[in-house]
Order: sequence, then structure tokens, then C-alpha cells
Amino acid sequence: MYENLLHQEICSVLEKDISADCLPGAVLFSGSSGTGKLSCALETARILSCTGPEKGFWMCTCQSCLQHKALVNQNVVLAGPRDCTLETAAAASVLGKACETNASYLKSARYLFLRSVRKLTMRFNPVLWDGDDKVSKIAAVMSEIDELMETIDFPHELSGTGTLSRTCAQIQKLCEKLESTFLYDSIPVKQIRNVSSWARIKSGEGKKTVIIENADRMLESVRNALLKILEEPPQDTVFILTTSRRNAVMPTILSRVRTYQFRDRTLQEQLDVVQRIFHDTEYTGTLQEYIETFLSVPPAQIRLCAEKFFREIALNHLPDVNQAVKECGGFDPRLIFRLFLAGMVEAQKKLMFTAAGAECSALCVDAFRMCWNNVTVFNQSPAAALEELVRTLSKINRLHGMVFKAAV
Repeated sequence: MYENLLHQEICSVLEKDISADCLPGAVLFSGSSGTGKLSCALETARILSCTGPEKGFWMCTCQSCLQHKALVNQNVVLAGPRDCTLETAAAASVLGKACETNASYLKSARYLFLRSVRKLTMRFNPVLWDGDDKVSKIAAVMSEIDELMETIDFPHELSGTGTLSRTCAQIQKLCEKLESTFLYDSIPVKQIRNVSSWARIKSGEGKKTVIIENADRMLESVRNALLKILEEPPQDTVFILTTSRRNAVMPTILSRVRTYQFRDRTLQEQLDVVQRIFHDTEYTGTLQEYIETFLSVPPAQIRLCAEKFFREIALNHLPDVNQAVKECGGFDPRLIFRLFLAGMVEAQKKLMFTAAGAECSALCVDAFRMCWNNVTVFNQSPAAALEELVRTLSKINRLHGMVFKAAV
């Protein structure tokens, strides 16, 4: 079990609990970003549904396991926000190189790309979106992705390198559209109600698994709806919640789940993940930094732009919003916008050295959070959201001018 999850000792605990048939109906996978929580959740779903002679064996060829490995098993529902496009870009790069050199890992590279795309498309399962007014628009994009994915999926033979590269690029573009246009930053309460109804329908074969990522980012109404199903989860359904901020999960939810803590991998372990999963033997940074190398704009440029933007406001100047948008590639994908705001958060940290500065810093962080919500929740354009952010920060600057300049 869990042979595909590298450098996480918590998997041995999970394996013992599953083997002893004492895994509860609701669990929480807690740990920093990049520690393998989602991979472990998907693998747990596969193991629980396995019908092979050696339950959970990674090379099992039972129908259920084959479907789980391809992420097409109907007994799994995956919900919650996640930045998926960079992982898809990294997987596309691996597949392209493997095809070009006819590498020995070509088959695993195909699986890597297929799974990276489906980690996003699974979030648009009709079970979750039933009754949502975006269904028809989502279906049109999903249909295009499915049509293109069929040419890469098994058992089809891969086309030439050039054709494959163009197909992957088209899929990536559609995935970016799907994520940035339709994926909610906080799971809607309607989706929790839909999945609760689905979970109560008895499965024809194997256990059902509901995976909810970033459980700490749910609104209060959503948490309350989830709490109702967690109080008495159906007998043949397991709920797996993930979070990178366990202290932000509602205490009443924590009391109803068993927590499995994922540790941070060492740098050497992260390098091993990059080498074994993405087949890059030359990279020397962290796993997150590796994934960020596939951004259309270098992370260092995003941070520099954010620092300059904040400095202009601190000096009581009006920053050029259009120039910032241009330098950051139009903030597409949306992850670039998040990194830009994170850069501004970093830029104002000098404020926290005094009591007055700490108060000013809290106001700034609230403004950054509202700016993010304006884009992700209220569908403002990044340019419009930044214009409003400039007004808010300028107002803070007028009230705390001398303190504000200390951050420059």
C-alpha cells in the first residue's frame, strides 16, 4: 500500500488502520502544501475500493484499481479549491520529453499528465454541480477537454511529438479556463448538500470516498452543512478532508474526524520527489519552487513587481496598475495574482516592528484579503481589484503616513 507516496511515514499508520478495519468514516489529512495529502487521499480511495486478492497492492489489476489509477472511478467525488494548472504544465513537460526521447518512463509520464488534468476535471463532477447555473458552460469546456484527452489516453498510440505538444497545449489552455472561470475559491454549500445526498446512495461495489480539499477555507454555512453528514457518515462512505491550516478548521468538525499529520519533507526528499515523479535530475530547489518554474512569469519578477507596487503607495505615489498587470502576464493563471498579493504581504512586514505599525499591518493584510476575494468570489478583474486596493491602501497611508513609510 502507498508505494507511490514518497517520504511520508504517516502512510504506515494509515496502512495499519485500513488493514485492521478501523479507519473511521471521517478523517483529516493535515500538513503543509506539497506534502502529498491529495495523492494520499486518492490512493486511500483506491485501496478501500480494491477487489483484488491482495487488497491495496499498487500493481493490482482489478477493474476498480485500474479506474482509480486513471482517476475515472465513479465511487470518488473530489471537491474544493486548488491551483491545478502548474502541475498540469509540469506533467505536460515530462510527457513531451519522454515522447521525444522514447524514454523508459513514457507510460508513467502519460499517467502523470492524465492524472494532473483529472485532478482538476474531477471537481466538475455533475454530482457536485447539479442545480448550478454554470453547468451548461462547464459542460462545453469539459467536452473539449475529454475529446482531446482521448487521443492521449490508453490504449491509443501517441501521435508524433509535434502533434502531442499541440494537444497538451490546448488541454492546458482549457484547464486554465476551467479553473480561473468556474472553480469556486470556497466550496459552495449547494455542493456539500449534493454530495451528502450522493453519499447516502448505496454503492454497487466497494466503498465511496468524498475528498474535500482545503477544508479550512469553507464558509460557516458550508461547515455547518458538512457537520451534519459527518455526525453520522453513511456506512460505506469515507470522508477525507485536507488542510494546510488545521487550527482554522471548525472545532466541531475536528471533534468528528481523526487527524493524520503529514510532515514537511526535507530538501533532499523533495529533490527525490522531483527526480522520481518529474524526472528532472538537474533541479536543486524545493518541490514548490520547481512547480512555480512553469509559471508564464518568473516568481522573482512577480515578487519584484509587488514590492515596487507597494513601495509606490507607501511613498504616497499612485502606482501604474496597467503596467503591473502587463508585467505579471495579465495575472493568468490566477495563481500569479495570489503570488503578487503574497509579495505585497511580504513587503509590508517591516511595519510589524512597532505597535502602531502592527495595527497598520493588520489593516493592510485585510485589504489584501479583500482584494483577493474581489477577484475570486466577486469576479472582479485583477485590474479593477488592484485599483480598489490602491484606494484602500492610500487611505491607510493618509491615516498612518509616518508609520507606513517605515515599510519602504
